[in-house]
Amino acid sequence: MNASLNFSALDLDSGTSSGADSQRIMQHYHRSVKVSIIIVLGVMITLGNIAVLLVITSSVAGWSRSSRYFLLSLTAADSAFGLLVMPLNLWVSLVKDYTDGPDWLCHMVAFCNATVYSTCMYTLAAISLERYIAVLYPLKYSSLMTRKRTLLLIAFSWCFPPCLLVPISFPDGIIQVHFSTASLVCNPSYSTNVAYSLSLTCVIFFPCSIVMMYANIRVWYAAKTQRRKMRQFERVCRRRHNMASRVLVPVMAAYFICWTPCMAAMIYNALSGSTVPEWIEFVVVWLPTSNGFLNCIFYFWINKSFRRKFYLVMERLARGLCPALVNTLGCCSPSKTPFVSGMLNNNNNSVHERSSSVSSTCTLMTLA
Repeated sequence: MNASLNFSALDLDSGTSSGADSQRIMQHYHRSVKVSIIIVLGVMITLGNIAVLLVITSSVAGWSRSSRYFLLSLTAADSAFGLLVMPLNLWVSLVKDYTDGPDWLCHMVAFCNATVYSTCMYTLAAISLERYIAVLYPLKYSSLMTRKRTLLLIAFSWCFPPCLLVPISFPDGIIQVHFSTASLVCNPSYSTNVAYSLSLTCVIFFPCSIVMMYANIRVWYAAKTQRRKMRQFERVCRRRHNMASRVLVPVMAAYFICWTPCMAAMIYNALSGSTVPEWIEFVVVWLPTSNGFLNCIFYFWINKSFRRKFYLVMERLARGLCPALVNTLGCCSPSKTPFVSGMLNNNNNSVHERSSSVSSTCTLMTLA
């Protein structure tokens, strides 16, 4: 009888160990998939924003100096996702023991995460405000969006979030931070201070969302009104109204799809004290970073001037690195295309003071 009991105990122990091994294998597999997704997303964001930097650091037809400042700020904020947020969190996931409690490293990484996220939202709101002024008040744009005011808006977008989020950086502060194995991110435990968590959403997410929604709706409505008032130019007005829809609708849809689930999960965590399921947490935490790649598409690649200038920059780089290959492929020289050559030699002195974020929408208030 003792032998049978010992045999049953051995079977139970072997079953428990095999179950634990299979669970560890599944956890390792899920972690590998998550790391691969994060790396691919980081590479896409980095390459996309490098292409943007190559273009907007030079002059682009129809883009003002103030507009380029705003776009440089947006590109820097988006690039921080791929160059700062993702490497830091992946590094912590490799070096940190999951059994350890909160430490200064996780607090600093969480502070960087929250700062970059907030800066990106404030920058998007500032670009929407600039677009609103450029389209609704084109004659006052130069006086309203001066260089000083532009730099002040950009400075506010970058300096206010760190001041607001500085409590996250203190290990013994009011906000506790833990490393989440579900999202591979150092997350603040917002449930420990519900008032502070809700105040963050009220000061960052909701104001930025209201500014973006109001500005983009007004611009879209202006395009619709322009079409209705000028029916003798029906074809031109219809084209411009459709252009506004193609730009503004994807911009707003991408913003709310990427940011709303993350904010909703944060509020749910603060109010209920519980977390969402593993993969849902991973998706909602990393979804806002994909907005850094979508911004490259909606704010830049839709614009024909940007695409044309990008091709010219790439051709210049190719001619500088391997001119023989370019000549073999038969690429045209900028000197053989007067229009393109003029664009290359164009500078900011000939650029109209219009919004660069969606410069195509600025033509809504004028006739061709």
